[in-house]
This record gives sequence, structure tokens and C-alpha cells, in this order.
Amino acid sequence: MTSSTPDEPNRGREPDSTPGPDPDSTPALDSGGGVLPGDTPPAEGGLSGLSHQEKGPTRWAPVVTLVAIAVVVLSVAGFVVGHLFGLF
Repeated sequence: MTSSTPDEPNRGREPDSTPGPDPDSTPALDSGGGVLPGDTPPAEGGLSGLSHQEKGPTRWAPVVTLVAIAVVVLSVAGFVVGHLFGLF
């Protein structure tokens, strides 16, 4: 671990991979560095799409879910019908 002094705050650190825009050459900035009314700030350069293709759900997952729901619904319906006819 390196210690840094106030004169060298970034000593031992990697520089940012996407530094911010130079305020002197960026259009539509007011003197304080803010954005003028009606303008939008520069786009962020560090955002991108997915880093890898995500896998979708497996083929059997929806089937298992539907079967589980059907079992619960039929069990509740059977209990209600059995209770109405005095079987339970």
C-alpha cells in the first residue's frame, strides 16, 4: 500500500479509463461547469450493452411451475368440495 501526499493524490493508482470531458472544449457548458437550460449533458462513455449473452429459462421450468400451480389449485378445490359434502 502506498501513501499519498496532498501534492500527489493519484500516486500508485491507475488513471481513469474514461476521463471526463475537458470543460474548455465541451460545448453548451456555462462558466461554472453546469449545463445550460435546455441542453443535455454529454453521454456517458462507460456504459455498454451486455457483456455476455444471458441464458433464458430452461424448457422444463415453465412446465414444472404450471404443474405445481395445478396441483395446488386442484388440492384446494378438492378440499372445498369435500368440506361442502361433509367428507372432511
